[in-house]
Amino acid sequence: ITNTGKTDVKIESLEIESLGLSWDKVESNIYKDYARKEIKGSYEGNWDDPLIIIHNPQLRRGIALGNEAPSVMKCTDIFLEGNHVGIGLTHKKNDYPFRKWLKSGESWESPFVFICLYKDSDDPMWVINNPVNDFVRRNLGSRLSNIEELPVFVYNTWRPFQDRINDSLIYAVATSAAACGFEEFIIDAGWYSTLGDNVEELNWADRCGDWIIDSTKFPEGLKPVFDSIVNLGMKPGLWISLASAHPGSKVYRCHPEWFIKNKYGDPTNLHNPGHEIYTACMGTDWYEYIKSVILFYIRECGLKYVKLDLSIVTSAYIRDVELSGCYANDHPYHKDHHESLYVLFDRCMTLFDELHKEDPELLIDCTFETAGKPQLNDYAIIKHAEVGWLSNIEDSPPFSNLLIRKYAWKRTPVIPASSLVIGNPSVNDPDYQLTIKTISGSFPMLLGDPTVLTDEEKLDIKGWADWLRNMQNKYNFMMFRQDLPGFNEPSDGYWDGWARINTETGEGGIIGIFRHGSDENEMNITINGLEERKKYGIKKAREDKILYQMTGKQLLLNGFKVELNKLYDGELFEIESIDF
Repeated sequence: ITNTGKTDVKIESLEIESLGLSWDKVESNIYKDYARKEIKGSYEGNWDDPLIIIHNPQLRRGIALGNEAPSVMKCTDIFLEGNHVGIGLTHKKNDYPFRKWLKSGESWESPFVFICLYKDSDDPMWVINNPVNDFVRRNLGSRLSNIEELPVFVYNTWRPFQDRINDSLIYAVATSAAACGFEEFIIDAGWYSTLGDNVEELNWADRCGDWIIDSTKFPEGLKPVFDSIVNLGMKPGLWISLASAHPGSKVYRCHPEWFIKNKYGDPTNLHNPGHEIYTACMGTDWYEYIKSVILFYIRECGLKYVKLDLSIVTSAYIRDVELSGCYANDHPYHKDHHESLYVLFDRCMTLFDELHKEDPELLIDCTFETAGKPQLNDYAIIKHAEVGWLSNIEDSPPFSNLLIRKYAWKRTPVIPASSLVIGNPSVNDPDYQLTIKTISGSFPMLLGDPTVLTDEEKLDIKGWADWLRNMQNKYNFMMFRQDLPGFNEPSDGYWDGWARINTETGEGGIIGIFRHGSDENEMNITINGLEERKKYGIKKAREDKILYQMTGKQLLLNGFKVELNKLYDGELFEIESIDF
């Protein structure tokens, strides 16, 4: 859109695609919440709707509606007015209304939306598991597609250590993590301090802002620590908050004009009332400041992973919609509060792009707190950040493993599975093997304390890490995930599962099968996405013996039996092409 006039133009309630369907809400089923929840009638989509399906069961056809607007700015309207469907940005009446001001001669480009038509299918999930999945992988421009070698086994320090870290502890944990076969090692919150008074009394969140290394914890700095991590064979990563600073920090005292103002004109905390921080505005020179901080540590420490966290526009914890965005009228990149909502998200995505210019292989973790709502990841984020920390699960196994599989199922295959980091599974869980099998269905990250493991346990875990690396090298499974026929949302008392089959090469992949409290100890497993005439061998993970030899068609129509004798159990299988 270009303003060809002489005065400022205000854009609001923008529908990027406006459609009139030939069938209405009476004939249609709507699939919302990442296309996993079926409803009837009309519907106004929100931040949990990067993709919605409208399916006509009588005609056996439908339409998938993709929305690439960021976070709370997306809006997809279905049958609110007759047969009308609109895909675009939020309206003036919505909680987080979109607005964009254009000066004379100024141009602006909207986010993309996409549409996928399908027919001859009784199952609306078919369109996600096939053409939509392919489109997102090949054409959307997701950052995952740009990484030459994706990590398949990553460690993070947050649980159980939280901010109780120092150089001695990190050296010990990193040594044990390397023995377990981890490929990347992420130091989470707690490594930094601020230049204000009484710093020792502040918790990890309230020390944000100046981003100086805490010399009491790391007297030699972070570089020797990360050098040691690299020498152990792992790539280094670091946690940084994108837009948080304590009122006593030097950066706030010197530049209070960089910070978000609430509707009363006061600095405010958009993240969580429990922290004594102010939120900075990405529509000011804070943008250049925090970019310089992140780039410094990337260059100084050779970072290959940055976890960028805490709220920038909206909160995952605050329900008051007025506590969002920036009300300042003198910030250079937004004219008013409504415009700030979109601009601040957009500037964040631009920052991610600039960090990738420094290192195209850098993995950026945009957490759900930065995304702005619980368990939020969407198409806007995956186009600029490789992964997103989706949730913090504090429960114990086996329930925690069920929740991990449940959260992954709810977001996939609309969102690529490998972009979903689900905390906080522990490497030292009593049944760590089941935990490893569980996380293999999303982005494989573990937390916990590897120093308490025995040498035998570390060697066993390394065996799993090596197997996952081998599977990735053979099948590139991290770029794929499909639903298994007959399995629905992971639930107590049932079986669940997933497939990560490379549907482009037809060579195979891996599948995961899980029993969670079911009375049945045996289940028949079928797999789609394989080449019908090609022969495949089915092997248990880490075993060379072929259990079954079947064609792709036989695997789809007949399948094979899996027996799990524990109430809470799981198994991974390799599906390998054995045609010569």
